Amino acid sequence: MSGRIPRLAAAVLPLALPFVLISGATAAPVQTFAITDLVGWATQNGGTTGGGSAATTTVTSASALTTALASTSAANIRVSGTISCSGMLRVRSNKTIIGNSGAAIVGCGFNINGDRNVIIRNLSFRNWNDDAINVQESATNIWVDHNSFSNGYDGAVDIKRGSDFITVSWNRVFSHDKSMLLGHSDSNASQDVGHLRVTYHHNWFDASTQRHPRVRFGNPVHVYNNYYYNNSGYGVASTEGAGVLVEANSFEGVDDPFHLGEGSSDAGTLVARNNLLVNSGSGQTGGSVASIPYSYTADAAANVKSIVTANAGAGRISL
Repeated sequence: MSGRIPRLAAAVLPLALPFVLISGATAAPVQTFAITDLVGWATQNGGTTGGGSAATTTVTSASALTTALASTSAANIRVSGTISCSGMLRVRSNKTIIGNSGAAIVGCGFNINGDRNVIIRNLSFRNWNDDAINVQESATNIWVDHNSFSNGYDGAVDIKRGSDFITVSWNRVFSHDKSMLLGHSDSNASQDVGHLRVTYHHNWFDASTQRHPRVRFGNPVHVYNNYYYNNSGYGVASTEGAGVLVEANSFEGVDDPFHLGEGSSDAGTLVARNNLLVNSGSGQTGGSVASIPYSYTADAAANVKSIVTANAGAGRISL
């Protein structure tokens, strides 16, 4: 897989058709970052390097994986084959966990609990019995990239309890309900306000139901260049004072692409710009969002579907 996205010709959008809408449209630049580049909040606070130059170990069993993840030493961990497990495996600081071709984690998930500087890439998570990836207790500098998630019990990627400086990129979620929760409780403001800053970009929410993401407290949360397809629940929800920028995404067949409040949670704020809405609702916006501090280049929403479906999920990059 080439590491750089080719320049794409600008599409001519049939704006006269009632089912196609660019919300807040302005001219968008062509993507200049490689699909293997780290972009977003995980570049801040000193950056995210995972295991860095530490030694690499390859694991093929649940026991070996559990031991490698729990080590307090920096490490690059290669997952080979299908590893069947249960519960949540603790991931300690300064780890890069990368799947070899076809690598899968079946039945369990990863728990990053107060640790920092962790990268998780190129893995297929299936049938987990809690969360697939749980980031909590002020964990910082986490990058979740190019993974596939399907048929799990609870969240695919849940981030909560004061965690911060996180990028969730180029993942595919399918055959699953609760995708990505950001902030677990309306009553947790004292720990969460000023944190929960996350970037979600180039993810493929492929007929998954809801929480793409569901956000509490974090501001700014940046949701850009994701492809939403036939999500029967909703796309993005901003609640409990959160500030969410929903930018240059492609929504197709999504009746409720983005809104304020959710369930018993009070409304947050949400700014939407340059989104493509095809056979979708118009969404709900309100208020303002804090500025984005990092460099990025958003693809034109018209190109997002082709870019994301060609490149998101496990098995799309060579590492």
